[in-house]
Amino acid sequence: MPRTVFGEEHEAFREMVRDFLAKEAVPHLQEWVAAKAVSRDFYKKLGELGILGTEVPEEYGGGAQSGHHFGAVFAEEVARAGATVGTAMTHANIILPYLLHFGTEEQKRRWVPGCVSGDIMLSIAMTEPGTGSDLAGIRTKAELSPDGTHYVLNGAKTFITGGTQCDLVLVVCRTSPAPADNRRKGLSILVVDTKAEGFEVGRGLDKIGLHASDTAELSFTDVKVPVDDLLGEEGEGFFCLGRNLARERLVIAVQAAAAADAAVRFATTYTQDREVFGKAVASFQNTKFVLAECATETEAARLMAYEALERDARGELSADYAAMAKLHCTETAGRVIDKCLQLHGGYGYMLEYPIARLYADTRVMRIYGGTSEVMKTIIAKSIGL
Repeated sequence: MPRTVFGEEHEAFREMVRDFLAKEAVPHLQEWVAAKAVSRDFYKKLGELGILGTEVPEEYGGGAQSGHHFGAVFAEEVARAGATVGTAMTHANIILPYLLHFGTEEQKRRWVPGCVSGDIMLSIAMTEPGTGSDLAGIRTKAELSPDGTHYVLNGAKTFITGGTQCDLVLVVCRTSPAPADNRRKGLSILVVDTKAEGFEVGRGLDKIGLHASDTAELSFTDVKVPVDDLLGEEGEGFFCLGRNLARERLVIAVQAAAAADAAVRFATTYTQDREVFGKAVASFQNTKFVLAECATETEAARLMAYEALERDARGELSADYAAMAKLHCTETAGRVIDKCLQLHGGYGYMLEYPIARLYADTRVMRIYGGTSEVMKTIIAKSIGL
């Protein structure tokens, strides 16, 4: 169906991305899966094409575009190709905005050009072994040195996307005790150079899916972080997270809708080619009805994701609508991809087929960025419950 949310420049970008992924990503998929990470050279190639910095102002080497539209096109093409791009979308569309929104001019000039080129890769460390979605319960601590020149950081993080390859990690930590009436106060974000003494990458974690996206445990033992590397105001880290979490949930919603659409495409092609009892699987009424339902659910999810996309571009994306979009799109993707895998029969369980990878890769979308249950809590509050 027509995509009026995108203009000619987006469609030209789409064609470029489609060709690029076919040449530079799809052929390397198995190699990257075996390595549990894409190559750093690939990120630099993305940087050369401007894909990592479409929303970054020109003075920092970016494309100066407003909104997530180019990022959405990229996500759709990655899903369509059955490809992987490692942590590129997380780096560019979720973490980099923290530097743009809360960084000082000096910080942006120091870090952002390298992030756009792919020479500096980012991760963000929120989750801890005992906290999960309860960010107010973070125990990683940073204490200001007596001379006020640096923080001393101690603690541990887990489930950190890009943790083994990142050059800078945005660490959410406690810089002052939380007052009894507001557990969210006292959190700050420190930008930590992964070459700093005391920083360690722990286990690389084995996941059900996203096998070419590195995920790790991190630890910090008396890591010295210059005060100039504090992002935003001290004690206002939760505000920064809240400001950017709506964008993160939009990104996930768009990716989920794209994954559902790709699943319908894969299942349609497969059932047209595959024969059972001398007839194409697509010729059976059950197949037609299942795919018709999946196509309809996918279109509804995509329209909601696009509405969130437009609201974000206007600066009007609220926390509750972002939660609705993430909840609806990720739950829809789960249902649709499961049905499309079923239409593949036994081959749907084989990782050589993109539907199997989609099934494994998208399951986490209902967990990261805030679980579906957390989304429901946010939505319930928005309607007065």
